[in-house]
Amino acid sequence: MSSFPQLSAPFAPEFVPIPAHAIKEKRILITGAGGSIGSALAHAIAAHNPAQILLLDASEQALFHIDRELAAPHTPILASVCDAPVLEEVFEHHRPHIVFHAAAFKHVPLMELHPFAAIENNAIGTFTLAQTAVHYRTDQLILVSTDKAVDPASIMGASKRIAELTALSLQTPTTKIKAVRLGNVLGSQGSVVPLFLQQIAQGRPVTVTHPDATRYFISVDHAAALLLFALCEEFPGAVLIPEMSSPIRIEDIAQALIRQSGTASAIVYTGLRPGEKLHEQLLSSNESFLSEAKAPLHAIRSDTIPPHRAAEIIEQLQAAVQGRDLSRLIGVVTQLIPAYKPSETLLAQQAVAEFRA
Repeated sequence: MSSFPQLSAPFAPEFVPIPAHAIKEKRILITGAGGSIGSALAHAIAAHNPAQILLLDASEQALFHIDRELAAPHTPILASVCDAPVLEEVFEHHRPHIVFHAAAFKHVPLMELHPFAAIENNAIGTFTLAQTAVHYRTDQLILVSTDKAVDPASIMGASKRIAELTALSLQTPTTKIKAVRLGNVLGSQGSVVPLFLQQIAQGRPVTVTHPDATRYFISVDHAAALLLFALCEEFPGAVLIPEMSSPIRIEDIAQALIRQSGTASAIVYTGLRPGEKLHEQLLSSNESFLSEAKAPLHAIRSDTIPPHRAAEIIEQLQAAVQGRDLSRLIGVVTQLIPAYKPSETLLAQQAVAEFRA
């Protein structure tokens, strides 16, 4: 795709130094191992002689594919990060040294329709995993986060910000926890490039939400390399953000793909969907860089909460999820993240639920 604009950070994957010593002869657990980032991580880790790779995924089909593809010593585990007893078994039996947490529900408009699922999987599941990792004295847990966690406009983004806050609160001198915020992963499952290519191939108009909409884009191999780089001991337990080039207009990607295809596909603007922003950020106004920043990742100074507060928040969210109490769920989220404003879609669901009650 040489006709593309610059779509990733100025550091190509081959220029991100991989700390091979941190991987060699280690037992490494990857959650969401069958997804785009999880599978890229598995292949990248396999090249550096780990003792074992534990591939955990809730999708049987995704797990089946990565299990067949991977040649390195590995164990497939069909399970959800929300299943505490299974996580207990996995950590008790395998004692992973490192955990890469890539499992997440990520589709913004879909999660606006399923807020309980977003919070349960992305926030509660992350906290459950982090608790287990700390209990079993795992060396490092690397949480795959997103720019949508910054001043979130969606329940998905809010769930990932809660994941950042609560997971980081649990770290100890024995277990270091880091959250790496990534932009849109180019070509990942459900992302714009496969969608645009499908629309062009079928002779349909290419759908772009807004002519001015921009996103940070990163290749899946670059994302995997950055997550491995996050293992460097120099990084504190904190939110880490990559060195990124300027955001790319989504329309520019659509036009590049149309030119490359040699077709005359039209572009149709559909409008921003519930929970979507016109522009994303990697850093909020109340966050700043730490002096010990190290390219191509930078540690940032961000809000924190104590572990007892994190446990209280997760307990409240669990009660809201189990009781299907959307008003309570939104109340807990907005209290913790004042910048979050529920979308009209979510507020409409809340109004219906309150009316039925």
